[in-house]
Amino acid sequence: MAAANYLTSEDQFLCSICLDVFTDPVSTSCGHNFCKTCITEHWDRKHKIHELVPLKEEYEGRSAGKTQAETQQMIQKKRLKIEEIKQSVDLSKEEADREVAEGVQVFTALKESAERGQANLINTIKEKQKTIENQAEDFIKELEQEISELEKRSSEVEQQSFSSGRFYFEVQVKGKTEWDLGVARESINRKEEIPLSPEEGYWSIWLRDGNEYRASDDPPVLLSLKSQPQKVGVFVDYEEGLVSFYDVDAAALIYSFTGCSFNGKLYPYFSPCDNDGGKNSATLIISPVRVN
Repeated sequence: MAAANYLTSEDQFLCSICLDVFTDPVSTSCGHNFCKTCITEHWDRKHKIHELVPLKEEYEGRSAGKTQAETQQMIQKKRLKIEEIKQSVDLSKEEADREVAEGVQVFTALKESAERGQANLINTIKEKQKTIENQAEDFIKELEQEISELEKRSSEVEQQSFSSGRFYFEVQVKGKTEWDLGVARESINRKEEIPLSPEEGYWSIWLRDGNEYRASDDPPVLLSLKSQPQKVGVFVDYEEGLVSFYDVDAAALIYSFTGCSFNGKLYPYFSPCDNDGGKNSATLIISPVRVN
């Protein structure tokens, strides 16, 4: 619709004598426009002005008018606009034709595919589902194997005892809200519930309520940590009487017991604590002990 409006407006710039777009336009004293050549020739032939203008107004005297530079500029702009609109219409038509052609191709391809392979589509879906199930089964087997190995390692660590030298092990505590870990004497009291302290044969640290860390010294020491450890390293130097705990990822010391008197075999000590309604269900993962 916009293109039609622009095209009809071109009539305003047609000479009423030659019926073409103005060439070297001039204006008469009454305000009408003509080609300079057209109006001059008609004046020379002594035509009456009211025969040339649409309103058939009468004028006295002869006037060759004056050149309208602004009118020429407007005419040129209108011509350019007309060409622009024509080009825009052509481009729109080409785009529409192309989209129609592409749409027909897609529709045809889909129709042919549907007619040719409905049973193939079902088989493809079933094959993909089977592949997913097989991958899941393989992944579960890998996890079960890893769990078995971790349980074996944990058992080995728990059964390992030391009575000299240095040893070190790591415990992953990621996802836990409560835990205890450290080392304990072989001679600890296992029949009664006793406080964890060096006097009772425990050198350990523990977590409660997700963010409260303490060392089981006498009295217990509240620990202020910059970040929550995801893996804790435990180092023991038997002869030096030293037990140190480290944040493995941050390579930072958490706490050290010094001047310890071990008097007998030491065993790694762990407690995952209560499940707490699933909030503390993560597993303590223990790495093998390394002995120096």
